Amino acid sequence: MSLESPRLMIVDDDPVTCELLCEVFAAEGFTSRFVQSGEAAMVSLADGALDVLVSDIRMKTPVDGLALLDHVRHEYPRLPVVLMTAFGSVETAIRAVKQGAFDYVSKPFDIDALVATVRRALATSSSVQCAPTTIEDAEPQTAGLVGRTPPMLEVYKMIARVADSPAAVLITGESGTGKELVARAIHVHGPRHSEPFVAVNCGALTETLLESELFGHVKGSFTGAVANKPGIFEQARRGTVFLDEISEMSPGLQVKLLRILQERELVPVGGAFPISVDVRVIAASNRDPEMLVATENFRRDLLYRLNVINIHLPPLRERREDISLLVTHFLHKHTPAQRTPPQLDNAALACLNRFPWPGNVRELENVIERAVTLNRSGVIGLADLPQKVCGAELEPLPLAPGIEPGTLFAELPSLEEVQRRYLLCVLEATGGNRKRAAEIMNVNRKTLYRMAERYGIDR
Repeated sequence: MSLESPRLMIVDDDPVTCELLCEVFAAEGFTSRFVQSGEAAMVSLADGALDVLVSDIRMKTPVDGLALLDHVRHEYPRLPVVLMTAFGSVETAIRAVKQGAFDYVSKPFDIDALVATVRRALATSSSVQCAPTTIEDAEPQTAGLVGRTPPMLEVYKMIARVADSPAAVLITGESGTGKELVARAIHVHGPRHSEPFVAVNCGALTETLLESELFGHVKGSFTGAVANKPGIFEQARRGTVFLDEISEMSPGLQVKLLRILQERELVPVGGAFPISVDVRVIAASNRDPEMLVATENFRRDLLYRLNVINIHLPPLRERREDISLLVTHFLHKHTPAQRTPPQLDNAALACLNRFPWPGNVRELENVIERAVTLNRSGVIGLADLPQKVCGAELEPLPLAPGIEPGTLFAELPSLEEVQRRYLLCVLEATGGNRKRAAEIMNVNRKTLYRMAERYGIDR
């Protein structure tokens, strides 16, 4: 790494983005330059030393960001690469992480966050040797996860980072957010992908039946046990077991699960001898495990074993920007192959964007499947949506005391000042309820916090 100003190169086929980022990083003390293709970047790399490379992934040139990353990893293995994309997906995140990208950020990006990411890359470049990882040529299997918002991009990066690890993973999030899809993505992109993936809902079975399903039983162990039956942990040998709603498991079964995680062995119901098992365990819960431990419904030692790595899925109301993408995905998914997917009119889309979606992505899919099934015109309108969805309105909120609508624009303030006043107005009207304020402003809470910090507002 240079002892002088750190040297940075931007690679993007959009000249406006290049010029903007060069100005930003120049103001941060970087010596920055830009090129507008992967080919030009390769030539520029050969001409001189560089400390950090920031590249778009999708460019209208033969050498895109991933191809450039592959070239850098082989020719300049110590050079950190930060990738940018407006088309985030699990598969792209997997490739970027496995090929050695330092990080992977979404467009439109937060300038401060991007600068912080580049500085972290700069700090590690002198001590970390990045080795390329072989990527299979086969097209990766889709995970079914859809979304391009920053929270979903973080989920994709976590999947990519943990896929090759044998560590246990705990996936948390509200019902309907797609926890099983995340578990399947980890399995599909990991070294056990050719072995079984077996899922079981711990809350859907009685304790006795769940014990038999998980651990198996021997002949004669209870009435109706007419033969030995292997349990799920045996059936998934060398594969992955996904335990959904793990918080519903009884204390007695938690002890047996803990033995599997610690000793890699189990004793079937009615059995006398342990059986070795080789599986990766991924668990999920729609409840806060720490709260369960606090109420003594969940073993703390089991939580530590399961929660080696935590992946949290945000509810749909906190990533409303993904709703249109999800709608398009479900329209294609639920339209028969011989038919053209129907379109959604603006009023129906606005209605879907406004609804709070307590059932999250699963509820949205059910609504779209219903609309596709009932629609015959080729255009889905309000009449094709359930009444509870198309009739949903956000409760009107009064302005804060002493604030009139016209005062937001009094004296023709700058756009920045209008935004600051609007944020203050919403926070006061909601009594400081950050969750409600974020819903009204149609942003996630992290964005709300950043705005409050930028404007010096005590949140």
